[in-house]
Amino acid sequence: MTKDFSQQKAILEREKANLLKDVAAIERPEDFGSDVDDFDEEKNEAESLGNRLAMAQVLRTRISEIDSALNRIATGGYGICEACGKKIEKEVLEISPASRLCQRCKKGSEAGAV
Repeated sequence: MTKDFSQQKAILEREKANLLKDVAAIERPEDFGSDVDDFDEEKNEAESLGNRLAMAQVLRTRISEIDSALNRIATGGYGICEACGKKIEKEVLEISPASRLCQRCKKGSEAGAV
Protein backbone atom coordinates (compact mmCIF):
# COMPACT_ATOMS: atom_id res chain seq x y z
CA MET A 1 0.00 0.00 0.00
CA THR A 2 1.77 3.14 -1.15
CA LYS A 3 -0.81 5.55 0.21
CA ASP A 4 -2.69 5.39 3.47
CA PHE A 5 -6.16 4.17 2.65
CA SER A 6 -6.73 2.71 6.13
CA GLN A 7 -9.94 4.69 6.61
CA GLN A 8 -11.44 3.44 3.33
CA LYS A 9 -10.24 -0.08 4.11
CA ALA A 10 -11.96 0.00 7.52
CA ILE A 11 -15.19 1.28 5.97
CA LEU A 12 -15.11 -1.43 3.30
CA GLU A 13 -14.37 -4.19 5.82
CA ARG A 14 -17.24 -3.03 8.07
CA GLU A 15 -19.66 -2.91 5.14
CA LYS A 16 -18.55 -6.37 4.00
CA ALA A 17 -19.07 -7.83 7.50
CA ASN A 18 -22.57 -6.33 7.67
CA LEU A 19 -23.45 -7.61 4.20
CA LEU A 20 -22.23 -11.12 5.06
CA LYS A 21 -24.53 -11.10 8.11
CA ASP A 22 -27.42 -9.93 5.94
CA VAL A 23 -26.77 -12.66 3.36
CA ALA A 24 -26.65 -15.31 6.08
CA ALA A 25 -29.97 -14.08 7.50
CA ILE A 26 -31.63 -13.97 4.07
CA GLU A 27 -30.40 -17.42 3.11
CA ARG A 28 -31.43 -19.01 6.40
CA PRO A 29 -34.09 -21.61 5.56
CA GLU A 30 -37.59 -20.44 6.30
CA ASP A 31 -40.04 -22.88 7.87
CA PHE A 32 -43.16 -22.80 5.75
CA GLY A 33 -44.78 -25.69 7.56
CA SER A 34 -46.05 -28.88 5.99
CA ASP A 35 -49.36 -27.68 4.53
CA VAL A 36 -49.13 -28.65 0.85
CA ASP A 37 -52.78 -28.57 -0.16
CA ASP A 38 -53.11 -24.78 -0.52
CA PHE A 39 -51.68 -23.83 -3.92
CA ASP A 40 -51.91 -20.07 -3.24
CA GLU A 41 -49.87 -20.53 -0.10
CA GLU A 42 -47.33 -22.65 -1.99
CA LYS A 43 -47.11 -19.95 -4.69
CA ASN A 44 -46.52 -17.25 -2.06
CA GLU A 45 -43.83 -19.33 -0.37
CA ALA A 46 -42.05 -19.96 -3.67
CA GLU A 47 -42.23 -16.26 -4.53
CA SER A 48 -40.86 -15.35 -1.10
CA LEU A 49 -37.95 -17.75 -1.57
CA GLY A 50 -37.22 -16.35 -5.04
CA ASN A 51 -37.25 -12.78 -3.72
CA ARG A 52 -34.90 -13.68 -0.85
CA LEU A 53 -32.47 -15.43 -3.20
CA ALA A 54 -32.51 -12.42 -5.54
CA MET A 55 -31.77 -10.08 -2.63
CA ALA A 56 -28.91 -12.33 -1.52
CA GLN A 57 -27.44 -12.20 -5.04
CA VAL A 58 -27.53 -8.39 -5.06
CA LEU A 59 -25.70 -8.38 -1.72
CA ARG A 60 -23.14 -10.91 -2.99
CA THR A 61 -22.47 -8.67 -5.99
CA ARG A 62 -21.78 -5.77 -3.63
CA ILE A 63 -19.49 -8.01 -1.54
CA SER A 64 -17.59 -8.84 -4.72
CA GLU A 65 -17.16 -5.11 -5.46
CA ILE A 66 -15.85 -4.59 -1.94
CA ASP A 67 -13.45 -7.52 -2.26
CA SER A 68 -12.15 -6.01 -5.48
CA ALA A 69 -11.55 -2.65 -3.78
CA LEU A 70 -9.81 -4.33 -0.84
CA ASN A 71 -7.60 -6.19 -3.30
CA ARG A 72 -6.73 -2.91 -5.05
CA ILE A 73 -5.79 -1.42 -1.66
CA ALA A 74 -3.53 -4.40 -0.95
CA THR A 75 -1.86 -4.36 -4.36
CA GLY A 76 -1.48 -0.59 -4.76
CA GLY A 77 -4.06 -0.04 -7.49
CA TYR A 78 -6.65 1.60 -5.23
CA GLY A 79 -7.64 5.15 -6.13
CA ILE A 80 -6.68 4.76 -9.79
CA CYS A 81 -9.46 4.94 -12.38
CA GLU A 82 -9.77 1.68 -14.29
CA ALA A 83 -10.97 3.53 -17.40
CA CYS A 84 -8.48 6.39 -17.84
CA GLY A 85 -5.72 5.54 -15.34
CA LYS A 86 -5.96 8.88 -13.56
CA LYS A 87 -6.37 9.41 -9.84
CA ILE A 88 -9.90 8.98 -8.46
CA GLU A 89 -10.94 12.12 -6.62
CA LYS A 90 -10.89 12.00 -2.82
CA GLU A 91 -14.54 13.10 -2.76
CA VAL A 92 -15.56 10.14 -4.93
CA LEU A 93 -13.74 7.67 -2.67
CA GLU A 94 -15.33 9.26 0.41
CA ILE A 95 -18.80 8.79 -1.08
CA SER A 96 -18.11 5.40 -2.63
CA PRO A 97 -14.97 3.72 -1.25
CA ALA A 98 -15.34 0.80 -3.69
CA SER A 99 -15.39 3.11 -6.72
CA ARG A 100 -13.39 1.91 -9.74
CA LEU A 101 -13.87 5.08 -11.81
CA CYS A 102 -13.04 8.76 -11.47
CA GLN A 103 -15.79 11.34 -11.60
CA ARG A 104 -15.24 12.13 -15.30
CA CYS A 105 -15.35 8.46 -16.34
CA LYS A 106 -18.39 7.79 -14.14
CA LYS A 107 -20.24 10.57 -15.93
CA GLY A 108 -19.14 9.19 -19.28
CA SER A 109 -20.30 5.67 -18.44
CA GLU A 110 -23.65 6.97 -17.17
CA ALA A 111 -24.17 8.95 -20.38
CA GLY A 112 -23.35 5.86 -22.43
CA ALA A 113 -25.82 3.76 -20.43
CA VAL A 114 -28.74 6.03 -21.27
